[in-house]
Amino acid sequence: MAVARRSSERRGKTRKLLRPARDVHGKMGQLHVGWHCRRVLDTIPGPLFRSPADTPPDPGELATYVRACMAEDELRSGIAWWPLDPDYLADPYPMLRRLRETDPCHRSTATGYVLVSRYEDVDRLLRDHNRFAMSLPYFCREDREGGLSSPAGPGLRSMLLSDQPDHTRLRRLARHALAADHMEQMEDYVRAIAHKLLDRTGRNERFDLMSAFAQPLPVRVVGRMAGWPEREFAIFNDWVVGRHRESVHAFEPVASREVRRELLRVELVFIRYLAQLVKERRADPRDDFVSRLVHAESRQDRLALREVDTMLRLVLGVGNQATADLIGNGLLALLRHHEQMQLLRERPDLSEDAVEELLRYDAPVQVTCRWSTEDTEIAGRSVAAGSRVALLLGGANRDPDRFERPDELDLTRSDKRHVSFGRGIHYCLGTPLAKLIGRVALEVLLERFADIRLADPPPAFRPTTIPRGLRHLHVRVRRGRSLTSTAYRT
Repeated sequence: MAVARRSSERRGKTRKLLRPARDVHGKMGQLHVGWHCRRVLDTIPGPLFRSPADTPPDPGELATYVRACMAEDELRSGIAWWPLDPDYLADPYPMLRRLRETDPCHRSTATGYVLVSRYEDVDRLLRDHNRFAMSLPYFCREDREGGLSSPAGPGLRSMLLSDQPDHTRLRRLARHALAADHMEQMEDYVRAIAHKLLDRTGRNERFDLMSAFAQPLPVRVVGRMAGWPEREFAIFNDWVVGRHRESVHAFEPVASREVRRELLRVELVFIRYLAQLVKERRADPRDDFVSRLVHAESRQDRLALREVDTMLRLVLGVGNQATADLIGNGLLALLRHHEQMQLLRERPDLSEDAVEELLRYDAPVQVTCRWSTEDTEIAGRSVAAGSRVALLLGGANRDPDRFERPDELDLTRSDKRHVSFGRGIHYCLGTPLAKLIGRVALEVLLERFADIRLADPPPAFRPTTIPRGLRHLHVRVRRGRSLTSTAYRT
């Protein structure tokens, strides 16, 4: 009893120390702590933390608030999770392991999310679309003051953020446009563009693989699939680059007014161009993604013009970055595991298996979010209706209860049931195309270069927690045909 009393007294004293931070929280109103900022703790920029009036709070007060939240989490569960810690951004997997082992249903006071990290739980919640909904009422609510809607663009109600019955209808109409047989026809073009991009590096022995290869490759492929006119490809490329720069922050999923305004500006320019392209494809349909969407619109169960526009922006924007990050993260993993890269050189027949393992090992999308629609239980913990639930896909993919030796990269792994592209009704429709581009990218790189090594400056990940990808990946290469070149041409 005495021990329990002393423990209670210590907790009481600690909570008194936290009260000033709670008072700060009260003065700033209903503060929603976002999942993205450029720095952590003392250097947190206020605009990325939203209050009802959108007034940037004082960075020092925010740092105090975050420290208080982390202290409270440490007392309650034995672990404090802060996704903007530079160490976490560089390598989230040690912390994800601690979450799985210590608190697999962790309540994060600072972010307001319930974090789910075990494979069994993540897999179940991804499939349970009745109790865990995709619609995000806070994220997509109308901004009454500024007239802004979702940070992703005006009036966004995309397949990505919808539930049944809207989701079922939108997905059925999109499935035809993104059918696997259409994507498989793209392989020769993907390979040709991959070679062309590497040709542009000239005789350089060092270059940034992200900007020279991983990022432009899916942009060019998706642009071709959409039927984008070659003469106007620069417009498409500028939009993808500009949109990514802003939406990386806007989709985190709380963003400053400045970020949201800039994203809206980029979006509105592109919307006008898309409207003209849709008009042209309606009058003169072709064998491309835009024409197939417009054709679906003309059937009894059709897409409205705004839905066509939203679907195009979703596929052309989100799909590009996830594929670029698959290539970048995957190659970095191989560069850090030379024996696995050598195995892939010796056995090019493993390229499809390699893509699956690289997706599991370091997923390009680390988190997907849901809203609990009713009181429920996760990993033995009660979760109230209306809770924001973050499914940590990267943590699930490294769960030893599902995968043997999960922290090892093994291109011959037989278990390919990772959750990197989701599960259930929200399983990513663009998965076949992303895997195709990733596979061809690896094949062409190993064919063109007899040796690939990391170069300075060291690789650096973007400061984001939902998508995980590299800012840059500088490599040193030795040109010349590797032993894979003959195998690919037989």
